[in-house]
Amino acid sequence: MIDALFNNGEALHFGWRDGLDILLMAVLIYQVGLLLRGTRAFQTLVGVLVVILAYWATGPERPLRLVTFHQALGNVLFYAPFAVIVLFQTAIRRALARLGRTSVLGFGAHGLTDPMLEEILTAVETLAARKSGALIVIERDQALKDQVESGTPLDAAISRELILNLYTPGTPLHDGAVIVGDGRIRAASCFLPVTNDPLLSREYGSRHRAAIGLTEEYDSVAIVVSEERGEVRAAVDGRLGEPLDIPGLRSFLRRHLEMDSARRGFLRPGNGSARRPDAA
Repeated sequence: MIDALFNNGEALHFGWRDGLDILLMAVLIYQVGLLLRGTRAFQTLVGVLVVILAYWATGPERPLRLVTFHQALGNVLFYAPFAVIVLFQTAIRRALARLGRTSVLGFGAHGLTDPMLEEILTAVETLAARKSGALIVIERDQALKDQVESGTPLDAAISRELILNLYTPGTPLHDGAVIVGDGRIRAASCFLPVTNDPLLSREYGSRHRAAIGLTEEYDSVAIVVSEERGEVRAAVDGRLGEPLDIPGLRSFLRRHLEMDSARRGFLRPGNGSARRPDAA
């Protein structure tokens, strides 16, 4: 090992490539940590690290030296790469999608303006006051093509009146999610994947579980209005937040939709809110 660190008696020189290598690895590890933080995948990763540590500690040249146990762990680790792909498929897909995010290539423009956002917030406030259950999903970089096709296509202008009408009890489209993308209401009554997290509290209904399930697989933002309590919550990255008031929801959406960033081209106040049908 010492011979590998030295070459002809001279220590290896630390160059700029070595510094760049360390920096890139640090960024990679940090990004992986952000992706796995608070998810079941993180717990799985800890379990894998424990197995690797046990395999090392029970090796033939180690103090424990448990031959049979060491061989059994070796067989488990042989299949570990395949298990990692299956267990971490959501995190891997999310990481690859994050790598593809770039405004230079024209991706990720959700198309929301400030007036459009206010239309959504006003509708959510009214729905919460009425205790009318609702689930509104806002696309970010990843398009929800399958989910849109599962519902009724609308391609309508974003307006408070339309959202309230969609979630009026007894109307044909009130059951399911409304999907917003490219500055339009793309579809209503959409089906979303439901989370399978066994640790999730039973107090959460189907809308909350659908919001978590969708944001586990996609980078969208979901807004949930509780039918029982009239609470408003928002989900992102597979995590459901605490109840929010309208100012809190506004801040949450602006932060996660990056609407304060003029360089991304998301703020287009001149477009208006398209509140009336003739603006569609």
